[in-house]
Amino acid sequence: MVDSQLICDFVNTLHKDPAGDEELLRTPAALSSWLAEHGLAAPRRATAADLARAVELREALRRLLLANNGVESGAEGAYAVLDAAARRGRVELRFADGAPQLAPAASGVPGALGRIVAAVHGAVADGSWPRLKACRARDCEWAFVDRARNQSRAWCSMRSCGNREKARSFRRRHLHAPETRGDRGS
Repeated sequence: MVDSQLICDFVNTLHKDPAGDEELLRTPAALSSWLAEHGLAAPRRATAADLARAVELREALRRLLLANNGVESGAEGAYAVLDAAARRGRVELRFADGAPQLAPAASGVPGALGRIVAAVHGAVADGSWPRLKACRARDCEWAFVDRARNQSRAWCSMRSCGNREKARSFRRRHLHAPETRGDRGS
């Protein structure tokens, strides 16, 4: 599950919120700090191109997590982004203590992003990938691990997004439902 948490943490560097989005990766320096805080890269300065690739990877992962949650998200194109990140990170098969694992040969930001792509492989391999989801609420899309026994969670939190979405759905249904009034004897 360590791989799953890394993926969620990375996707959640953009916190969508009805009151205003919070972007943690605003600058190349912010990307460098985030990667270093998560033990993914040496504290080398990221470039504007590194930042653009990181955001592109993050949003590709978000589309895949939305697809895991049954949301049409354009996930098909997301795999090309993961492929490109894996190539730039030179992700390759290695054996640590006799166990096969994918690891990036590249250093710096490309290697760090390669480790995130390798985490996707780890989540697929350990069976946790289908449990990785993004909240169905379009103004949220927070990444989370669905720990429900039947993997049926749709929202990051029932208290916030779930209740809000259910109330919206209720209003939509009742707004368009024909009124049932008794005969007024007109």
